[in-house]
Amino acid sequence: MPLFRTAPTSARPSRLSPLLPLLKAARPAAAGKSLRFTRSLRRLAMAAGATFVVAGPAQAAGFDNLTRLTDKGFIVSAQARMLDTGETLASVNPDQQLTPASLSKLYIAGAALDRFGPQYRFSTRLRSTGTISGGVLTGDLVLEGSGDPALTSEELWRLTEELRFRGIRRVEGRLLISQWRFGPVPCISTDRCNASRRSSNAYDALLSSAASNYASWCVKVMPGAGSQAPARLASCDTTQPTEIFDNQVTTVGAGGKSAINARRTTSNGRDTLVVTGTIAADSQPRSIYRAVSNPALYTGELMRDILARAGITVTGGVDITSTAPPSSAAQLGSVEGKPMQELLTRMLNYSNNFMADQLTLALVGGSQATLRQGGAKLETFASAIPGHGPLTMYSGSGLTSQNRTSVSGLVALLHSMYHRPALFPTFVAGLQAPVNGPMRFIRRGSETFRNHVMVKTGTLNNPVPVRAISGYFRTQSGRWGAFAVMVNGRAVVPYLSWPQVLDPVAEDLTAMIERN
Repeated sequence: MPLFRTAPTSARPSRLSPLLPLLKAARPAAAGKSLRFTRSLRRLAMAAGATFVVAGPAQAAGFDNLTRLTDKGFIVSAQARMLDTGETLASVNPDQQLTPASLSKLYIAGAALDRFGPQYRFSTRLRSTGTISGGVLTGDLVLEGSGDPALTSEELWRLTEELRFRGIRRVEGRLLISQWRFGPVPCISTDRCNASRRSSNAYDALLSSAASNYASWCVKVMPGAGSQAPARLASCDTTQPTEIFDNQVTTVGAGGKSAINARRTTSNGRDTLVVTGTIAADSQPRSIYRAVSNPALYTGELMRDILARAGITVTGGVDITSTAPPSSAAQLGSVEGKPMQELLTRMLNYSNNFMADQLTLALVGGSQATLRQGGAKLETFASAIPGHGPLTMYSGSGLTSQNRTSVSGLVALLHSMYHRPALFPTFVAGLQAPVNGPMRFIRRGSETFRNHVMVKTGTLNNPVPVRAISGYFRTQSGRWGAFAVMVNGRAVVPYLSWPQVLDPVAEDLTAMIERN
């Protein structure tokens, strides 16, 4: 078993975004008295709690290509604004409330930085009220989940080593998994409600403050002994898998087609992974990720297996509780997770829904937080942003179609984060440059567009299609700007592809970047 479990595609660690070209000379000097005067007026306006915007000469004209989508029945809203003067370069229905999809993650990124700071780390603990004698812990061993959105097998191994250092070799009691902060979290989106019974994805992972490995389990599919032989399946995380494999994958000859499909189903509290398809005899192992049905139970069974491999026996099995350990419980081990700045880079780069909503719940504090309470925290955060306007948030991930914001609100958020130098580098690091972004579908547009913007995208397909994109741009003269685009479909126009939106946005922004 590897010490560090590779995350699902939607949650994989990434390299730092290519920031040097964007961050260099982030605050270019003002040119001329006119610009200095404009900035002075703007500072005075902000000090008075106002939002100072200098109207551009041709606001709507800047999104000429994008607005052609309205002729096809789509709802289009867009805005682009310079961040030094407040000048609006282009604006189309900027205050219309629309579904932002994963642009919602910009709010949780900003709110998490505001609340916790870039260096904050979640701490997961082992605690017990039992007694230790002769290498035996008599009493329950409690794993107290902190809500860490990136808790992995590596951290669970480190906790286990702390028990070994204490000389504990046997637990006469239960391994008790405490999800008292939140979990199980009631589902409020179709994807997660369905995932409690079956899942063919990892993006719909369920939520718990005691979740690990992104609340998904991983299976490796490897070629069998020869052509037409069954493939070999093994858990990525544990020698004793918590799921049952239904292996319907056949090995084909070297150079043949590898095509693997999988779905997780749940019956009587047990997960079954049905894997179908073919794998070539010369193929490398393929990893498949699917959301687990019970994140806390999965953590418990994984932890029990890790303890056993470390020579620590648990006699009382695994159990789940929503009750916090008593204050009298002794701490037997503690492990800190990754810093917030790394969590946000991963969450934004790969638009990880699980991480976003775990962070949203963490904003609430207390016990048994709900997503709607987390959404209310995001609304409060946005209400303090000058010029933001209304915001409705039912999740930080954007899986909930009830989320509503405006492009003017998104640009106000980006403007606010840009002017917070202690937070901005972390915030922008999570955005993607189309020239080499992790998401291949954004690698489009002109060379100017691909090298001069940093973006976050949002996608939903139900109940109506949503394609949204927002972020920062640098002009040819080195000035910073922010933009946001949301395109929502209707029942009569049920399909919207990314090229339909991204190509005209790239054309329109290229023109703005090159003329400013």
